[in-house]
Amino acid sequence: MNALTRLLDGYFTVLTSRLERLSLDVVLTLMRLVLGTVFFMSALTKIDGFGLADSTFFLFEHEYALPLISPVLAAYLATLAEFSLSLLLWAGLATRLAAFGLTLMTLVIQTFVYPEAWVTHGLWAASLLTLVLRGPGRLSLDQLLVMWRRRERPESDTDARRPLHT
Repeated sequence: MNALTRLLDGYFTVLTSRLERLSLDVVLTLMRLVLGTVFFMSALTKIDGFGLADSTFFLFEHEYALPLISPVLAAYLATLAEFSLSLLLWAGLATRLAAFGLTLMTLVIQTFVYPEAWVTHGLWAASLLTLVLRGPGRLSLDQLLVMWRRRERPESDTDARRPLHT
């Protein structure tokens, strides 16, 4: 066996197998916290006191200009979604639904608002879809609810025995 073959063999048999046994909990938590912060900070730029800033309405009317929806309604819906869904991500509560909602928002932004920012939006979408597919991990309120549900109905609930990620 030559040196390259030994190196590849070590990579695939030792390193890869050890890494695949590690938990994704820290990675999933980091994804939730970072993505939640991105969208929460975006929501903060849209408010002024207890209402939406005048600049928000201007942006939704002139720069964002989404089709099929009024700029005023779009401004309120986007701000509400960014605030509420980011808070859900931070808490790890209804994580899959929150991540799916933010994925849809990302697709709208990519398609209608800033198509040139596909690299950023692609990273957001890939991370959000990871949360949709794998769940929030054990460091989440979702996991606490699963554990509570197991105690309430241990004999009849086989789905609750599965972890929130694989």
